[in-house]
Amino acid sequence: QVQLVESGGGLVQAGGSLRLSCAASGLTFSTNAMGWFRQTPGKEREFVAGISRSGGSTYFADSVKGRFTISRDNAKKTVYLQMNGLKPEDTAVYYCAGRSLGLVSTTNRAYDYWGQGTQVTVSS
Repeated sequence: QVQLVESGGGLVQAGGSLRLSCAASGLTFSTNAMGWFRQTPGKEREFVAGISRSGGSTYFADSVKGRFTISRDNAKKTVYLQMNGLKPEDTAVYYCAGRSLGLVSTTNRAYDYWGQGTQVTVSS
């Protein structure tokens, strides 16, 4: 069965950095566009970043452009989210998601697979 397992979350001070990882199993990773989303209590899950199947194209929410980067290693079946210049408003549970045979989408309903999430807390 498909599993996406996030890691790397934690508590960091404003201005700091974290690197999230998402390890995939049970799927043909290279045929999945991958995305990172985040969610805070009472709000809908929002798109943060996405990367195409080959890794050649990346997409970012305006709120994280210039601070976050996304990358993938298809041989390791892992996608990464490097977060720099973190702000308190980046505090959320971060989820990775896979979209089989599709393009990157900013809509959470477009994704087929989801991880369990990892908490990121940024203190001021």
